[in-house]
Amino acid sequence: MYDRIKRAAQAHGLEIYGALHPDETEVKMISGGTLILLGTGTGFWPLFKASSEALDHAPDPIDRWSTRILGDLAHMFKGDPYFPFGGPPYTPFINWALASGRCFPSPAGPMVHDRMGMLISFRGALHLPFKFDIPAPLLPVSPCDSCVDKPCTTTCPVGAMNLSGTYGLQDCYDFLETPAGSECMEIGCIARRACPLSQNAGRNPEQTSHHMRYFKAP
Repeated sequence: MYDRIKRAAQAHGLEIYGALHPDETEVKMISGGTLILLGTGTGFWPLFKASSEALDHAPDPIDRWSTRILGDLAHMFKGDPYFPFGGPPYTPFINWALASGRCFPSPAGPMVHDRMGMLISFRGALHLPFKFDIPAPLLPVSPCDSCVDKPCTTTCPVGAMNLSGTYGLQDCYDFLETPAGSECMEIGCIARRACPLSQNAGRNPEQTSHHMRYFKAP
């Protein structure tokens, strides 16, 4: 079943970011069955750009695309879809991601994924009412434990991400309004891209720019 879901998700440019059994690993909101967390993969952006949501010029195209695609996948596998948007209240994706054993708090605060690094883009989750085998997490401990330089804490031009673990959101917003902030707006947060694992994400800069515009929007 896991491989079937993986193949179905990859057909839409999505990857499994994590999986868990809620009756073995306690999480918020749900219980029992199997929870599959899905996020964008390297094939996502060109597929999304050809979608009706990307072409109709209506607001929130990626969220609307996610609602449709995750809804179809949930119907296919007889489960329920959940999304990291649409609140408040919001679905506890951070809780689920950390419980999956594939995401960890970074020294700078934001989560790091064992494969995507700090370029994480969850698009939704599937909760199936039955259990099936899922792979063990890729890493036994956080990858940050063996990261010597910890560039996520030192490369932000205004120190919005640093070893304090407290994200300076307003400092980040203010910097993005300046000409110097154009690099972050066009190809993504300097500190998040500095994470060595972020190189695995294969993120299209156009996708990152789209996310940054939504991040910066009031």
